[in-house]
Amino acid sequence: MRAVGLIGLLVGLAIGYVLNVPIPAQWAPYISLAALCGMDAAIGGWRASVEGKFVLDVFLTGFLVNALLAMFLAYLGDILGVELLLAAVVTLGGRMFLNLSVIRRFYLNQWALNRRQR
Repeated sequence: MRAVGLIGLLVGLAIGYVLNVPIPAQWAPYISLAALCGMDAAIGGWRASVEGKFVLDVFLTGFLVNALLAMFLAYLGDILGVELLLAAVVTLGGRMFLNLSVIRRFYLNQWALNRRQR
């Protein structure tokens, strides 16, 4: 149950790779933002699982709301002629690095504890 988000991410990447669906160029910013939201949700779910706080409905609603907000920012940016999707990219990217650092520290602490017990 710890790596549900990571497993979901890997399954999604494998399905996307196997299906090889052509994407129109004008959709590229939205699809890339959706992929970024998916990666953020997966890594956030992994962190929550590592911390023992994973709740499926929080995970799913967080993914959906973050994806919708990011898409809205991209769409609004297109209308206004301003790159508002960069706000979502910076925010989601920062969260992903933060969550990965917490996950890394957890596993390093686990490894150190196991070494001390031997």
